[in-house]
Amino acid sequence: MSNAREDALSRTSSRDVADWWSTAVSDIEPGVIRLRGYPVEQLIDGVGFVEMIWLMVRGDLPTRAQASLLEKALVSAVDHGPQAPSIAAARMAATCGVGLHGAISTGVGLLGDDHGGAGQQCVEVLDGIRRAALAGDDLTRVVRHTLDEFARDRRYVPGFGHRFHPRDPRRDPLLAAVRSHVDLGTVSGEHLVIAEEIERQLAEGHTRPVPMNIDAATAVIYAELGFAPELARGLFILSRSVGILAHSWEEREGGHRIKGPMPPPLLAAYVGPGERAVPRGENVEHTAG
Repeated sequence: MSNAREDALSRTSSRDVADWWSTAVSDIEPGVIRLRGYPVEQLIDGVGFVEMIWLMVRGDLPTRAQASLLEKALVSAVDHGPQAPSIAAARMAATCGVGLHGAISTGVGLLGDDHGGAGQQCVEVLDGIRRAALAGDDLTRVVRHTLDEFARDRRYVPGFGHRFHPRDPRRDPLLAAVRSHVDLGTVSGEHLVIAEEIERQLAEGHTRPVPMNIDAATAVIYAELGFAPELARGLFILSRSVGILAHSWEEREGGHRIKGPMPPPLLAAYVGPGERAVPRGENVEHTAG
C-alpha cells in the first residue's frame, strides 16, 4: 500500500465515514425507522401518500389544506396517453424484454427540458415576475417586458398553449382549486394573479386565446405552495410515473414483442439518395452522399 493511502487511512475516522452521507431525511437503526423524525409505524397509521411526499421533500407535515391542493396537481398530470413520448417509449421498452423496471426508467428518462420541463420553467418565470413586482415594478409592465423577451428570442412561453388541446381540460379545475385555497388562506394567490396576467396579455390582439396548460396550472400550485422550481419538475415526474407504470404494465400484459413506433407494414419515409452502386477501384475517392 502506498504512503498516500496509509496517510489517508490514518487521518480518517469512523465518524468521518458515518458523516460522509449524513442526512436529515431518514434515521435508520436496527429495529428503528424514523423519517424526518417521525417513527414509520406512526406515519403508516397517521398520514396519506401525498402528505408523505410533502414530508420527505419539505421536512415537515403539511396542513390538510396544503396536502389537498398538492394532491390535485399530482392527480392532474398522471397521464396524457400513448402519444406522449415518455409513455410511448415506455410501452416500446416493455415489449423488448427489459422488464417493468426498465420500461419505467425508459419513460422517466425522456422527461427532459422539452418534454417534462415546462412546469419547472414556468415556476421560474412566475417567480422572476413576482420578485420584480415585489421590488416595486408594475406587474402589467413586468409581464409585458417578459413576454417581449420571449417573442424577441422566438421562444415559447412555458405553460401556455397546447399542441393538442384548444383549451386544456385540466386548467379550470386546478385554477378553481387555487382560488378556493386563496379564500381559505392556504396560499397567497400571487402566482395565480401573475399567471392570469400572462394569459390575458398573450390573448391580446389574437383571435384565438393562448390559455394555460397543465404545466402552468400545476406550476401555479407548486409555486403557491412554496416548492422550488426544480422540485416542480420532480413532482411532475413523480406524478407521470404512475401513468408510465400503468402503460408499461398494460403493454407487458398484452404479450406483444418488439413493438416499434409504427405498426407493420408501415415504414418510415426515406429522403436520402436513390439506390447507387459502390465505386470500384483502388484509387476511387469515397464521398458521403
